[in-house]
Amino acid sequence: MQSFLAMGGYAAYIWPCFALTALVMAGFLITSLKDLRERERRLRALEAQSGGRRGRRDAQAAEETPRA
Repeated sequence: MQSFLAMGGYAAYIWPCFALTALVMAGFLITSLKDLRERERRLRALEAQSGGRRGRRDAQAAEETPRA
């Protein structure tokens, strides 16, 4: 195990690279999740403003449909 962790004498270069990569990947994950939540919040606000996903289209179709 000691040999593996030493990485053939290159551990001083390899382990910081692994740590930096993990840090960058975690940063990407966090920013992606924040962006997703913001976009979902904006979508819900737009849907509420227009009456839902099909609110306007359904309202227009109801106006155009003749009633018996």
